[in-house]
Amino acid sequence: MIWKFEDPENVAVFVNRKAIRGNGWIARVVHDDDDGAWQFHAHESEEFDDDDIMILALRKIVDRDETVMELADLPYGWHAWRETKSSPWKRAKRVGVS
Repeated sequence: MIWKFEDPENVAVFVNRKAIRGNGWIARVVHDDDDGAWQFHAHESEEFDDDDIMILALRKIVDRDETVMELADLPYGWHAWRETKSSPWKRAKRVGVS
């Protein structure tokens, strides 16, 4: 698989552990506007706190879910989401977030 992200494979990203543990799946991805950090979240309806957040290499996320590679060109300040694990990704600019 060709690496499509501008960020290196070993860049640290934030991930909600529920998104990658057990039967969890990534439902929402955020590309922060202020620092370009990546965030990977489980189902949007699930609540989480700081104890749910892990830091992993971006490569680990892609290895877990190759569809994330489709988001490599997601601009800063945008997010992507999907309704189910097999749904296509939808994208939009984040509004009202500083």
